[in-house]
Amino acid sequence: MSNIQLSKQFIKSTCKLALNEDLYPSGDITSDLLQNNLIKKVKMISNQKGILGGLIFARETFKLIDKKIKFKIKKQEGSQIKKGTIVAEIEGNLKHILTGERVALNFVSHISGIASKTNEFVRNVGKKTKICCTRKTIPNLRVIQKYGVKLGGGTNHRFNLSDEFLIKDNHISSEKNFENLIKKAIKNKKGRKITVEVDNIMQLRKIIGLNFETVLLDNMSIKNLKAAVKLIKGNYITEASGGVNLNNIKKIASTGVDRVSIGMLTQSVSAIDIKLEV
Repeated sequence: MSNIQLSKQFIKSTCKLALNEDLYPSGDITSDLLQNNLIKKVKMISNQKGILGGLIFARETFKLIDKKIKFKIKKQEGSQIKKGTIVAEIEGNLKHILTGERVALNFVSHISGIASKTNEFVRNVGKKTKICCTRKTIPNLRVIQKYGVKLGGGTNHRFNLSDEFLIKDNHISSEKNFENLIKKAIKNKKGRKITVEVDNIMQLRKIIGLNFETVLLDNMSIKNLKAAVKLIKGNYITEASGGVNLNNIKKIASTGVDRVSIGMLTQSVSAIDIKLEV
C-alpha cells in the first residue's frame, strides 16, 4: 500500500469523522445564532508560501454539511502558493460555511505543511536521491500524511508492518546471530521485500551477499555512509535515516545513497497558515 490512493469513500468517511469530532454532541451552537438564509461568498487564502494540499478534503467537508455550498478550487493540489494566494472560493449559507470552517482549514493547513516541508528536502537533493517518509505518523492519519508527502514530491515506500520485512535494531538485539533472522525472512518472503537496518560497517559486512533488497543505514556519519555505499557496490538499495535535517541533507545525498527517510515529515512538521475570509 505504498502507493497512496485516495478513494471517494475514504475522503468522505475521513471528513465525517472529523466533523463528528467537532460537532458532537450539540452541533455548532454559536453559528446557530446566525440568520438561516444569509448567503455569502468567502475566500480561502494562504498566509504564507508553500505547496498546497488538502482541498479535496475541504470540499467534501462543506459538501457533507450542505450540498448546496459551492466550492470552487482556484489552485490545484500540489501547486506552489505564496502569501495572499486565493486557493478556493466558497459560496453558500454562511451559517453552514462557518460550521465547516475549522475542519476544512485543518485539513488544508496540515496537508500543505507536510507537502511544503517535503518539497524543501526534495529541492535540496536533486533527482538521484528520493525523499521518503516513515511510519512515524499520527495515529489514524497515516494515509492523509503520506498523501501530503507525495504532493511535495516525496515517496511513500513503507505503509505498515505487513508491507515488507523490516529487520531493525530491536529485532537484531534479540538474536545472537541476526543473519539467521534475515535467512528466516528470505524463507518466508512470499513476494515481499526485505529491508535490514545496520548502524555500523561491521554489521554491514556480515550481511552482504544475502538475498534481500534494501540496507537501511541508520544514524551513520557521512564518512561511514560513503564507505557503506562503496562496500555495497549497487547490489542493494541504500537508505539513510536518523538525524536528517535541512542543514545536512545535501551532504547525506552526496554520499550516493538511493533514498533518505525522514520521520519529522509526518511526525512534527508545522502547518501552513490558511485562513477563511468573509
